[in-house]
Amino acid sequence: MKVLVIEDDPTVGQFIKRGLDEQLWQVDLVADGVEGEERALREPYDLVILDMRLPGRSGLDVLRNLRARGFERPVLVLTAQDAVDAKVITLRAGADDYVTKPFAFEELLARVEVLARRPQSLTPAVLRVADLELDPGTREVRRAGVQVDVTPKEYAVLEYLMRHAGRVMSRTLITEYVWGYHFDPGTNIVDVVINHLRKKLDSDPENRLITTVRGVGYLIRTDGKS
Repeated sequence: MKVLVIEDDPTVGQFIKRGLDEQLWQVDLVADGVEGEERALREPYDLVILDMRLPGRSGLDVLRNLRARGFERPVLVLTAQDAVDAKVITLRAGADDYVTKPFAFEELLARVEVLARRPQSLTPAVLRVADLELDPGTREVRRAGVQVDVTPKEYAVLEYLMRHAGRVMSRTLITEYVWGYHFDPGTNIVDVVINHLRKKLDSDPENRLITTVRGVGYLIRTDGKS
């Protein structure tokens, strides 16, 4: 097991590293969000332990960026917030599990061992809605077999809608998932990205997938009919 610990508190970081070292695992410790994100994407780690409060870049932003850039390995979040909302946000952002501070090392180790037992070589399933396909493995998008070029944010919004196909997703949920919990909820950035996706994917007015539910949000229709 090769584990990356991203934790700026030296006491907590060394506590985790020492305990995992005793399990004969290879452990790297990083204290900055930007450096931690770069290391996770550059080196073949089997698991990342990620604190939410980090200098340089917040843990939540690191988590969202890793998932948006195709990082598929397990991520265990460390959080000092015990509120249900905070936990839900981290799970929706792509965390596999979380541990609330303060914690006993035995609990952390048990959760790490569970995540470590998950298969590491599974290919992410291709998402399909009508004639629209999104491949999380290659990050390719196709409509009626034709590849469509999308930006990272367009990809993230589209993936979120496709994973909830047929359900109305509010602007707030989309914003939290793609841009982060602290992003200004009053911005119209979701509408802008949706408009770009429509121009690229829904040029045929008789076969549109992305639907606006006025005053609520957006959904991807499963029948492909406007």
